[in-house]
Amino acid sequence: MIYVMCLALFVVGLYGICCKKNLIKIVLGFIIMDYAVNLFIILIGYRKNGIAPILDKTMDVENFALSSVDPMPQAMVLTAIVIGLAVTALMVAICVRIYERYGTFDITKIRKLKG
Repeated sequence: MIYVMCLALFVVGLYGICCKKNLIKIVLGFIIMDYAVNLFIILIGYRKNGIAPILDKTMDVENFALSSVDPMPQAMVLTAIVIGLAVTALMVAICVRIYERYGTFDITKIRKLKG
């Protein structure tokens, strides 16, 4: 069920990117898609009643591997969040420069995109 919610969140972001004419709404669509993908990756590594992936001397190694949560998706999502933040900041900076140049965020009103 929660995977369907991730898909719905992704589709909402995709709708924002493909169908909206305002640059800010397009950036928000990208952010929503980014969060949907991050949530999906985290859910891949989730294990019901799982324990933290920290091994100490009192734990049984065989049962630890079967009952612990996979830490790799968590590490990947942390990296993806940082990269997504940098890409979002770049998109916002480009939107600001386009607004300074053309005076609008509407992509249908921007006639020529030349430097």
